[in-house]
Amino acid sequence: MKDKIEKIIEEDINPYLAMHQGGCEYIDFQEGSGILTIRMFGGCSGCPSSQLTLFNGIIPIFKEKMPEIQDILLD
Repeated sequence: MKDKIEKIIEEDINPYLAMHQGGCEYIDFQEGSGILTIRMFGGCSGCPSSQLTLFNGIIPIFKEKMPEIQDILLD
């Protein structure tokens, strides 16, 4: 599961975030609850738009590619 999540981050999410000098990384996935925890870094860390990026960009990508993920939290 971790490998699949990290592949999505590497191939689908981080190239987009890199345009803003940022990125995200896998922290934890709780299979029982379907909760994924990620950390944003670089230009995305502390950015006032990071919540918008999460809800409008990152969550939809994961929902499409991994429907078993129920929610995503920022660390």
